[in-house]
Amino acid sequence: MRGLLDNKLMKILYAIQGTGNGHISRAREIVPLLQQYGELDLLVSGTEAEMSLPQPLKYRLHGASYVFGKTGGIDKWATFKLMDLRQLWHDMRSIPLKQYDLIVNDFEPVTAWACRLQKVKSVSLSHQCSFISKKTPRPAKWNFAELIFKYYSPTDDHIGFHFDRYDDFIHTPVIRSQIRNLEPSHRGHYTVYLPAYDDRTLVKYLKQIDVPWQIFSKRQKTTYQEGNVQVNPVNNESFNQSMASCEGLLTGGGFEGPAEALFLQKKVVMIPMKDQYEQQCNALAASRLGVPVIHEIDDTFVAKIKAWVEDDNIIKVNFPDETASIIENMVKKYAR
Repeated sequence: MRGLLDNKLMKILYAIQGTGNGHISRAREIVPLLQQYGELDLLVSGTEAEMSLPQPLKYRLHGASYVFGKTGGIDKWATFKLMDLRQLWHDMRSIPLKQYDLIVNDFEPVTAWACRLQKVKSVSLSHQCSFISKKTPRPAKWNFAELIFKYYSPTDDHIGFHFDRYDDFIHTPVIRSQIRNLEPSHRGHYTVYLPAYDDRTLVKYLKQIDVPWQIFSKRQKTTYQEGNVQVNPVNNESFNQSMASCEGLLTGGGFEGPAEALFLQKKVVMIPMKDQYEQQCNALAASRLGVPVIHEIDDTFVAKIKAWVEDDNIIKVNFPDETASIIENMVKKYAR
């Protein structure tokens, strides 16, 4: 029976990475499903997400995050200053994990390593664990970041998500009900989410391309307009509406955002972050679907974006709604 395990209420811990918005975005769909099976505690670690969960958190940890820069990459110095290894070690040792019947991990390192220390099993439910498979697309040249995929958030088993079913444990993306229920339209503007770039830099280039642009910026608290470019603070509802009614999405090398835009049958162009291997891998996988990829904002950028704007090609994808059955099968297989 749902919610019961050996005649007692099942206790579940769902640990979520808080760097970027993709993990939180996916969790918004998964949390209500997990709550059907028992008492659910939520843990978020990391510092770089603008989105939040509507449900209360049991644990809010500092974790281990990288900081977005302003010129297309990671701010390494800010990331180093943000790191608190003493707190990380303390949190790993103090989370009471043995009370849980099921521990689900979305690329969250504190809980993953705490499970190792406390000899408790956990299962990955994430995009990143899809890279455990050698069949998942990545550049031909080996990168040390492969070790991050393997050791950053190690778990006992894996349920992955990617643009395609590259292996038997990999599923197509979780598309939130909030996105599935939208009515796509075409109002002429283009939506932009490039958190690793300063919005002033983006405005300088995009105002040279004579279509309306709606930028969502991590660095702005209020909306401003410069010519044909509108810059907005990041807001989940506003972004969803902008994307649902846009002509196309200009975004980074993340996973959830491009997947949702493709589901809505929008044009997508990706600019993966510099020196961020996962985003390079995502961009490669997307390019195999037909998504154009730009690796740098330089003197050729305006011409490339103009060509993308003028191209009417829409990529057809099949991302069925399988999340509920994935969660049900996970609970049946992994709950103690």
